[in-house]
Amino acid sequence: MTLIDVPVYLHSSLKDRPRSGRPLEPDIERLKVLIEDNPRLTTRELPSMLGCNQSTIDRHLHEMGKVNKLGTWVPHQLTSDNIQQRITICNSLLSQRNRYRFLQQIVTGDEKWVLYVNHTHTRQWVNPEDLPEPEPKNDLHPKKLMLSIWWDYAGII
Repeated sequence: MTLIDVPVYLHSSLKDRPRSGRPLEPDIERLKVLIEDNPRLTTRELPSMLGCNQSTIDRHLHEMGKVNKLGTWVPHQLTSDNIQQRITICNSLLSQRNRYRFLQQIVTGDEKWVLYVNHTHTRQWVNPEDLPEPEPKNDLHPKKLMLSIWWDYAGII
């Protein structure tokens, strides 16, 4: 078969023709909207929504300045009634502050066991063929002291 025998449509253009398949880059704006709507979406769930792979999603999230953090645990979710009750109680306590000075009567304390000798086990930078310097083990029953501290609105008592 010579060039003359090849149909014209096969050698008429050198440009890429559109084809079906997975898009190379995800829709960044759609990714932003999905993350803003539900920040708990994982990088395993997003590829199926956007039609690209997980590493691409991860890279774009890092480029947007997003980091993956754990939220803090709370005992329970407050309802709007709970929030309103707390606001009412706080306002009543703040209004009584100038009348009764009850906050100045509160004394708080804390206590902690403090060791006389507190050895810590630390890492050492050594050459691969060298052994690190040995460290003595802590005593099984170390000598310790109970430290107690008490304070009120003005400071340590």
